[in-house]
Amino acid sequence: MDTAVRIARTIAGEIDATPAQVTAAAALLDGGATVPFVARYRKEATGGLDDTQLRMLADRLAYLRDMESRRAAILGSVRDQGKLTDDLARAIAGAATKAALEDIYLPFKPKRRTKAMIARENGLEPLLRAIQANRGADPATLAAAYVGAAVPDTKAALDGARDILVEELAENAALLGALRDFMRAEAFIAAKLIAGKEAAGAKFSDYFDHREKWSAIPSHRALAILRAAKEEIVTIGIAPDPDTGTQRAEGIVAQALGPLGSGPGDQWLRQVAGWTWRVRLSNTMYVDLLTDLRRRAHDEASRVFGRNLRDLLLAAPAGARATLGIDPGIRTGCKIAVVDATGKLLDTATIYPFPPKSDLRGAEAALLALIAKHGADLIAIGNGTASRETERLVGDVLKRLPKGATVPTRVVVSEAGASVYSASELAAKEFPQLDVSLRGAVSIARRLQDPLAELVKVPPESIGVGQYQHDVDQRHLAKTLEAVVEDAVNAVGVDLNTASAPLLAYVAGLGPSLAQNIVAWRDENGAFPSRAALKKVAGLGPRAFEQCAGFLRIPGGKEPLDASAVHPEAYGIARKIVAACGRDIRAIMGDGAALKSIRAEQFVDDDFGLPTIRDILAELEKPGRDPRPGFVTASFAEGVEAITDLKPGMMLEGTVTNVAAFGAFVDIGVHQDGLVHVSQLADRFVKDPNEVVKVGQVVRVRVTEVDVPRKRIGLTMRRDGDAARPAPRAPGKAGPGSASAAPKAGSQGGFGAALAEAMRRK
Repeated sequence: MDTAVRIARTIAGEIDATPAQVTAAAALLDGGATVPFVARYRKEATGGLDDTQLRMLADRLAYLRDMESRRAAILGSVRDQGKLTDDLARAIAGAATKAALEDIYLPFKPKRRTKAMIARENGLEPLLRAIQANRGADPATLAAAYVGAAVPDTKAALDGARDILVEELAENAALLGALRDFMRAEAFIAAKLIAGKEAAGAKFSDYFDHREKWSAIPSHRALAILRAAKEEIVTIGIAPDPDTGTQRAEGIVAQALGPLGSGPGDQWLRQVAGWTWRVRLSNTMYVDLLTDLRRRAHDEASRVFGRNLRDLLLAAPAGARATLGIDPGIRTGCKIAVVDATGKLLDTATIYPFPPKSDLRGAEAALLALIAKHGADLIAIGNGTASRETERLVGDVLKRLPKGATVPTRVVVSEAGASVYSASELAAKEFPQLDVSLRGAVSIARRLQDPLAELVKVPPESIGVGQYQHDVDQRHLAKTLEAVVEDAVNAVGVDLNTASAPLLAYVAGLGPSLAQNIVAWRDENGAFPSRAALKKVAGLGPRAFEQCAGFLRIPGGKEPLDASAVHPEAYGIARKIVAACGRDIRAIMGDGAALKSIRAEQFVDDDFGLPTIRDILAELEKPGRDPRPGFVTASFAEGVEAITDLKPGMMLEGTVTNVAAFGAFVDIGVHQDGLVHVSQLADRFVKDPNEVVKVGQVVRVRVTEVDVPRKRIGLTMRRDGDAARPAPRAPGKAGPGSASAAPKAGSQGGFGAALAEAMRRK
């Protein structure tokens, strides 16, 4: 079978597509097209593959092509050795994984001098064949004929024969495959405390004597055990059940020798099979399964982080509203920055309402003056140290506003990554004269206005919605997160005339260099009058324009379609649709009723198929629509500001800050996230917490457990009479208390040390 066909068929089965779809998508990606562009504007070619399918396709395409390259190299190596047979060629061609391929290659792989090689040099291979051929003879009697200068006695002869057989078994691809299948189904992973490490490893106490099925261990527990082993708190073992598994594993090895009877040779062969398992293959399986477990856990951790990051990036924006941002602090004061509706910095200040200065009157006066001067509509309060105290201060200030004055909505937002941004080269260029701490206040204000536009300035791994993120393969994690950010940015679209360079860098087809060129052109020439003007940017050629143009928006420009997701290549067909309505394009855009009479099928031609026509109609109906939800805030309970204020049975509102495999963490306004264990998320069985909650979602919870010394809060969303459920809120409406609109990083809570440790990400 042709290599490309084989790869297409394999991937098609994995992503629920056809080989033709895979082949078409692969051709587009090979040609330099980006995943967002292919997913949005090449639906006819790919049959409508979405960005998730395309990401999987791209990853598997790289893996399988690499495997095909390795397959060819192995075939060449074996052929060069003069050992390639038809059966071996078929086996190499049929290997479905890299592991299977390497198993087949083991006997032919160049290796250092082994005990088996020495035994062969000493002429002991004929002894092994004699034992295998004559099972009724005593192996020791047969070995006597091989004693000589290099082989001092019969024991040495039999040991040499055993070494040869052990190597043959260890390089038997079929046996290795059978053992892997057995171990993956039957093996247990066990963790044991290293003597004397109780105190140092207290946070891993759940794993001091832990054992569970290898196939069933969830990623968060696997990562916790792997970290405990790395810190030399526990040892790890991966083995079958000690009562029955060892005997079964030895039996599988023995089966590779063919039928065994009860003769002396059979008994010797059976003993060698047991030796091979205990001394060689059990360790091989341990290494293989540990590697598989690590990869599985890393993949799941990256997936969880990516999913949470996507939910956070696509959280509801408060919108273009003047915002006062506060980065709370005690000794160093609260840093304040006011930005206008576009995010432009207007004013800064520092207030000292808390000890040691305790300038409460001055702080209140400064806040009132800034609110009045700039007409602040929102107040964003960072969720770090002194957050609730600052929130209470703001609440008191708002009560002092003149009667009839507009009262700003106060919202607690995540500070995660704000300090990283503040000290970055990007922030220094944006605000060269501004103190680092004040830059953090600007970031806090802006991330309330538009989380996506601001959070792209922060390295994704610093945002703090991951699970053991520092333990996983950093290259794989970075690749996963970059793809998530790219998909989120392109799903929302970017205002070409206001977007920062970091935001533009994630637009399909651009990247950091072209993004900087776009900003430089804008600074020199003013706002882009149209998408077509992008072609004047240095370095932005036809290919880059094709990829990026549909994701860039120009509201209120000369060309109405520039404000939509309609690609410039489809402007002609879009105008035909508008002409069929008999109205001006500006009048028709946004008029769903006028467009309902249009039949998409009548506009299909050789260049544009039904999926594109339907997308154009959807865009004309709601041009530049934002896929993000409406702005929602959570109301924190008055008087509940610290973990000591909590009591079991309390009903509270909060915001989901992180979703892990074992449950969800919720900010309820006490500087310590509580944990809703997966078993407490709903009145039904929940396998994946993401089925029920997402990062940024507002929920109602009931307190079930408060452990003040260990700073752990247990919560439930299960019903109990009027028990808690996700709390629907009107977009943009804050309740009587304070509000939380974004996750808090680095918090922990929960049921046991493992769960607390799972949040120890920094």
